[in-house]
Amino acid sequence: MKTTGNTILITGGTSGLGLGLAQRFAAADNKVIVAGRRAELLRDIEASNPGITGLELDVADPTSIAEAFTKVTASDPELNVVITMAGIMQPEDLHSAGFLETAEKTITTNLLGTIRTIAAFTEFLQTKPDATIMTVTSGLAYTPLALTPTYNATKAAVASFTDILRLQLADTSVEVLELVPPAVATTLLGQDQDDSGRAMPVDEFLDEVMSILTERPDEKQVMVERVKPLRYSEANGNYDQVMQTLAGSH
Repeated sequence: MKTTGNTILITGGTSGLGLGLAQRFAAADNKVIVAGRRAELLRDIEASNPGITGLELDVADPTSIAEAFTKVTASDPELNVVITMAGIMQPEDLHSAGFLETAEKTITTNLLGTIRTIAAFTEFLQTKPDATIMTVTSGLAYTPLALTPTYNATKAAVASFTDILRLQLADTSVEVLELVPPAVATTLLGQDQDDSGRAMPVDEFLDEVMSILTERPDEKQVMVERVKPLRYSEANGNYDQVMQTLAGSH
């Protein structure tokens, strides 16, 4: 993926890693559109971040996705990168059926939201000579966290979907990347309040991601060093040990 001269849409780009990436890409001479549900927040981001514009979008609503597609491709026909950052992460207790509502919301946002966004934009992106779809999974797609079973499952599903998307689009101009974050000190699951050192500082994560994209543009999985113990636990033969360690840390 080239890191300059793009027009980039980031869903879930109003906070956390999404906003951080938006700011980094804007600073690298890209036009960036951040999409989120809250119009007032989008206006605040536009006012304080030159080069970033806002787009109202709720990835849990198929109609909202369709409307956002129509609007952004009309206002920014040069759009050539879509990053599907939008997601939620909530704890679940599987001892009783009470977890089901959380599970359904998580699947709707993380999995269906990603797939519906890709479905909306893929044909359009194929008309561009140099286009990218970047999905966002997690180290927990590869070694799950006991506290968040459906989150783990949705990220594993997105990882699998991304592999096949890349395979099927190999005959097009669309490059398909997977961003695989570790635990990062954002508000997701309150990790910004964790002073144990388990969560990677946001700026450190963003520095490493931008370095990978710049220096290793052919990488298909964008992985910082801190996520690799989760990504490769099965290959390393310590999957059960790493999963138990994760479970004991939350």
